[in-house]
Amino acid sequence: MTLKIYGIGASRAARPIWTALELGVPFEHIPTPYAGGATRTPEFLAINPNGHIPALVDERPEGAVTVWESMACALYIARVHGKADGQSIAPANAREEAEALRWSFWTVTELEKDALTVLMHRMAMPEDQRKPELADQAEGRLKVPLAVLEKHLQAQNAQGQAYLAANRFTVADVCVASVASWIRPAAALLAHYPAVSSWLHACVERPAQKQARAMK
Repeated sequence: MTLKIYGIGASRAARPIWTALELGVPFEHIPTPYAGGATRTPEFLAINPNGHIPALVDERPEGAVTVWESMACALYIARVHGKADGQSIAPANAREEAEALRWSFWTVTELEKDALTVLMHRMAMPEDQRKPELADQAEGRLKVPLAVLEKHLQAQNAQGQAYLAANRFTVADVCVASVASWIRPAAALLAHYPAVSSWLHACVERPAQKQARAMK
């Protein structure tokens, strides 16, 4: 069996790459940047007709399985290649599975758009192209979902659980932290959410996360 992940670390492909690295799952990294036309070749469009990274192809005895959308890729790897042993990042029971699903979808709908705006207009874009007013507006909107996340993490901490789904790092944390990390340029905003800040720091300092981000 061969697992192939298409993308680069400086993109949403970091999510499935990070997941595979955390699990110790062997995979072939197919460097595929989002710029320059690499995602518009006939070969890549046959894998993901949307022309976006990441995408993965899992060669299995029953045939090839193709997955695209970064959250789906990460959740698939954890579900299919992880072990539900309560030790790895794979969900170990129904509650952990539910937490991974709900927080991943929540991140896409409630967090990602404004988090990306903050990243781009506070840090990533050339300074002369940034629009601070867009970042200001995004930060204002992010107060609502960050308050939701803060409340959940506080409740988790009160139960002796340091992460989103358990007292160990899981794929739920991969999916949410990979987006929440985009808010770090807004340090003053994050300072209002100490549980989120502490949790996020623990997530992004993991060796597998750094390794994933560095993959070209």
